[in-house]
Amino acid sequence: MTNRYKKAQKITIISMVVNIIMTIIKFIGGIAGNSRALIADAIHSLSDQVSSIAVMIGLRAAQKPPDKEHPYGHGKSENVVTLIVAIILIIIGFEIGYTSIESIWTGTTSEVTSMMVLYIIILGLIVKELLFQYKFRAGTKLNSPALIADAWHHRSDAISSAVALVGVGLALVGSHYGIPYLSLFDPIAGAGIAIFIMYMGFKLAKEAVSITLEVVLNEEETTGMKKTATSVDKVIQVDDLRARSHGSYVVVEMNISVEPNTTVEESHRITRNVKQKLINEHDIVRNVHVHVDPYDQEDENEI
Repeated sequence: MTNRYKKAQKITIISMVVNIIMTIIKFIGGIAGNSRALIADAIHSLSDQVSSIAVMIGLRAAQKPPDKEHPYGHGKSENVVTLIVAIILIIIGFEIGYTSIESIWTGTTSEVTSMMVLYIIILGLIVKELLFQYKFRAGTKLNSPALIADAWHHRSDAISSAVALVGVGLALVGSHYGIPYLSLFDPIAGAGIAIFIMYMGFKLAKEAVSITLEVVLNEEETTGMKKTATSVDKVIQVDDLRARSHGSYVVVEMNISVEPNTTVEESHRITRNVKQKLINEHDIVRNVHVHVDPYDQEDENEI
């Protein structure tokens, strides 16, 4: 777990440094070029900083070992962080959308006159997509929901940059050829970015709440675990298996059947072997609780 945390921390720090640089460039470019869309994109990039800090806090908490108050570990800390990131996205999206729509409604749009704005947006789009690919693959490999959530934050930023690119591009065309109404596409792009930001926030919040409420893995996801358990010597069958998600890992609770005349000592050895084999062969499994039942042929026939 320590190694996993160090890798995740390194990835998060790298993305934070890149975000800081891009946020500063976008703010300066947005103000200098009179682009509401680029300023909105800069605010979105700034929100990445908040979410990355939250992710680091969550990752640090999640690596703590189980204790008396948290017998199943602290894995859900990452999901709490994911929920925080989602709420931040929703709030920021609403604020950007409100100011953009207000600008369109009141007609207080300003002309985007600098091609520098366009170049900054293209640069931001490329950088954010690269960050998404980097962090998403790392989050998947490390099985970290917080990293994956933060990766999607980068993807949302890349898409918002694409929307800004269209809006600013049309606004520049309008400025160059003297078509005033095309200047509206800059704040329209800002409103479009806001809608996408809020959508991503709601999506991440739904996933985080689902795991926090201890949704169990489905039948297909636990088939391999059942096969592993039944491969242990003296295990006749798996009567029941539930794998509860705790962030980046799962806790398995299962009932197995053994011969009725099996001694208590032998049953203990079997459960220990089942637990060890599941943890060794399934990286996602952190802990296993096994209950032993005497095998009943009649019960199996009734089923």
